Parts: sequence; structure tokens; C-alpha cells
Amino acid sequence: MKLKLLASLSTAGASAGSALWTFPSILGSAFLVTWGAEAAQFLISQGLALAILAWLQTLPEFGVEAVIAWEAGRDPERAHLAIANLTGAIRLLLGLGWPMIYVVFATAGRHTATERLPAIELEREHAVEIVGLVPPLLYFIVILIKQSLTWMDALVLCALYLAYLWIQLRNPPHGGEQLQFAPAVSRWAMRQPGWRRTAAIGGLFTAGGALLYVSAHPFLESMLALAGVLGVSQFVLVQWVAPFLSEFPEKLSAFYWARRVTHAPMALMNMVSSNINQWTVLAAMIPLVYGYSSLRHHGVWMDFHFDAAQRLEILLTLLQTALGMMLLANMEFDWLDASIIFVLWLAQFLRPDWREQVAVAYGLWMVILGIGFVVRGKPLLAPKYFWEVVSVGRSDGRTVGR
Repeated sequence: MKLKLLASLSTAGASAGSALWTFPSILGSAFLVTWGAEAAQFLISQGLALAILAWLQTLPEFGVEAVIAWEAGRDPERAHLAIANLTGAIRLLLGLGWPMIYVVFATAGRHTATERLPAIELEREHAVEIVGLVPPLLYFIVILIKQSLTWMDALVLCALYLAYLWIQLRNPPHGGEQLQFAPAVSRWAMRQPGWRRTAAIGGLFTAGGALLYVSAHPFLESMLALAGVLGVSQFVLVQWVAPFLSEFPEKLSAFYWARRVTHAPMALMNMVSSNINQWTVLAAMIPLVYGYSSLRHHGVWMDFHFDAAQRLEILLTLLQTALGMMLLANMEFDWLDASIIFVLWLAQFLRPDWREQVAVAYGLWMVILGIGFVVRGKPLLAPKYFWEVVSVGRSDGRTVGR
């Protein structure tokens, strides 16, 4: 019995030790994909570029989620980890990423700003990203009520994302002059002559994808083993550590853009676009991979069901995103918006047992914002500009504020 226990501890220690190479590997794959994505964005239209850039930047996150969903199909006891990674990725990107963009923007631009704490003023075309959050959030209310994700839900979510991309196609091309603000590796790839440019960009994606392929499964196992060794909840580790590593290069790129006042709106919209693909494509992948895995391992396709605890996680994430969308509804993001988002995220991060209280706080602040919209009596700018993009098919790109 003692020998078995020692063998088990030794195995767990070895698996936890593999974090020394799997964690850097996931981070490295994310950087490679991000560099390739930031080079490729200059070959397509602006709106579509940010949408595809956001999707490509989160490929490592998709890889980790796919592995978790596959393992959950084999072992249903791991199903809760799929919700942990999904909700953690969304909440981390919004609760920490959005406020950090504002901090970088306000700090870097303080010498040129006419006010002490300037707001990030969005452009008309960015209304597409803001309003683009509405359909998946509304549909997730249905998913939340029935407490399951099915292949039909996956089709609907993917259709919503394709509709979002179609609308983005109506925006003007991305300015090539912005290449100077891309990372050095991306600039190197774009400046290659002829076919070498395509090969360089493709090489970055290939290298990042290969590194992700060989490290995604060991990465998950090392996290679970590390949680056991440290006595930390597997759910907490998967919810925060995995998204932090896979999203880190994306945050780094956005922070770099945010240093320039003229590029801060693009930095924020890059993250908003990532939130959209997380609520649609990333969520849609869970029932498809889970169902196929259960078919392979158990001979029957199973829908992905979640319990009350996971339902609370989704509700909390849904309310956080809805609040973020309302804060951007008048095409601005200021210090108060950033503070609210960050403080509420930090509260749930430091005190996981406060999830219900934080969910109530999100709801109350949404009510306060709604009352403020009614009292002011001014039409919301985001829906107005969204309709202009859809009906006219173009945006003049002028910066707007409240």
C-alpha cells in the first residue's frame, strides 16, 4: 500500500514537473500565432482583420479548450473544467484586459491629454464589435435556462459569428502605415519580398500550431497534477492559469497599441472581438468535441450538460460581458468604467465564494446604467452607428464621443 502511494506521488510530481516545459510551450505557441496574425492583418480589410486577428490570437486557447472537452468526453468527471476554461478566458480578458488597456492609454498619453483622466473615444466602425456582443449573449440566456450545450447550439453560435464577420466585411481596408506599430517579428514577415512573405507568415502559424499540438495535452495534465501537488482546486487553476498563458501575447499586443492615443480604440476593440469569438466559436467547440469524444469512447453522442455551480459561472460571465457592452454603448471607455470592471473582477478572483454577490453587483450596476440612459434621454451611439454601417455599408471612421 505504501509503495502504491509513493508511486502515485512520484507520478503526480513528474506530471507537475512537466509544467516546466508545457507552460513555456503554450506561451511560445501563442506568441508565434500572434506574430503571424499581426502580419496577416495587413493583407485584408480592417474590420475583418481585427476579427480574424482576435480569432487567430486565441488559437492556443482553442487548443487547450479542445483537449479539455475531449478528455471530458472520455471522463465526464472532467466536464466542469471545460466551463472553467471558457468562463475564465472571457472574464480574464474583460475584467483584467480592458482596464489594463485604459491604464496604459491614460499613462502613456498623459502628456498630450487635455484632461487628467481622458477617455478612450471609439470610432463609428467599432459599433459593430459592441453590438456584435448582443446576439451571442441573448442566445446564451437560452443555453443557461436549459443547462446544456448541444450540436444545434454550436451551429447557431457559429452562424452568429459568421454574420458578425459578414458585417465586418463592409468596413474599409486596414491602413498599411500601421505596420510600424506591429511587433518586430510581424514586421519582418511582412517585409519579405514576393512569395517569401507568404512563406514567413505561414511558417509562424505552422510553428505555433505544431508547438501547440505537441504541448496542449501535456499542458492540461501538468496543470491538474500541479493542482494536486499544491493543494489548489483544479477548477481554479484551469480557470485562470490556462487563459492567462494562452491570452498573454494578445494582451501584450493590445497594450503596445494602447500606448498610442490614436491606436487605443483598436486595442480595446481587439479584445472585444476576442470576447465575441469566445462566446460563439469557442463555446460552440465544446459540445462538438465533447460529443465526438463520447461517441469514440462510449459509443454514443452525448450533449454537454452543466450543473448549478457551472450555471453560476456562466451567469456571472454573462453579466460581466453585458455590463461591459453597456459601458461601451456610448462609444467611450473612461476611468470609472475601467475601475468598475476591474474591481468587480478582482473581488471574484480573490474571493471565489463571492460569486453570487458579484453577480448581483453586475446586475445592479447595469440597472443604474439603464436608468442613466433613460434620464439623459439621448439615443445610444453604438446602435445608431451600427445601423449606419449595416445600411450604408461603410463608415467614415471619424472618432466620436458622448
